[in-house]
Amino acid sequence: MIGMLLNEIEIKEMQYLLKREMDEILFDLKDERIDLIVKKGMEERYKHLFTLFKRVADPKDCLRYMRTTSKISKASNRYKKNQKSY
Repeated sequence: MIGMLLNEIEIKEMQYLLKREMDEILFDLKDERIDLIVKKGMEERYKHLFTLFKRVADPKDCLRYMRTTSKISKASNRYKKNQKSY
């Protein structure tokens, strides 16, 4: 485990960077041209970024970026079931 001491300016910068990265991932997840496997990796990255974000952000801000069950994992499960039936 690694600990960090951040002042208020650094916390604001960390929040800004994490928000920007999470917004970009959320935008890309809506793109239908991106393959499911790539989206799965993006979901994993989003989870890690959100975990970091929860540590530095207000709970109100966290609600905006909280995701419900992943549509990608549901689609991935359907894809796996369809492959097994062949």
